[in-house]
Amino acid sequence: MKFGVVIFPSKKLQDLANSYRKRYDPHYSLITPHLTLKNAFEAAEEEVVDFADKLRQISSNTNAFPLITTKISSFQPVNNVIYFKVEPTEELNQLHTEINQEFSEQNLDYAFVPHITIGQNLSNDEHSDVYGSLRMKRLNHEETIDRFHLLYQLENGSWTVYETFRLGKE
Repeated sequence: MKFGVVIFPSKKLQDLANSYRKRYDPHYSLITPHLTLKNAFEAAEEEVVDFADKLRQISSNTNAFPLITTKISSFQPVNNVIYFKVEPTEELNQLHTEINQEFSEQNLDYAFVPHITIGQNLSNDEHSDVYGSLRMKRLNHEETIDRFHLLYQLENGSWTVYETFRLGKE
């Protein structure tokens, strides 16, 4: 079974992301806009119970923190992904590091660049056109993140919440 760990931003930021994702992201219907803390990984359901316990521990030792987006960026030339750039705060980086240390046997494919994808799997020409028109847009969004989620993938490819973890001592 596939699992992943994400932060879902506020409805306001999700709505803004979805206004682009409807057109530019083929995964639009599979998962709501999110910031990935732990990429998809395979695990047996029994293993995930232990992982959820570890995530609970991490969440209780992590305080709520700001999520700040200021611009639209791209991973070009590595791949044709367009995203809302999330400012890499110390708290966000620490949360990402702690979660991924629990699975040190799984190599990270890329350095952690906090982001919310708004377009992917675009042809080079389409990416160039779309990114060219969006990169000058200024985002000025800030919100407080007080939870993250362990997700699992359903047979149809969509993702749903397995468990939610609130930050800080309850």
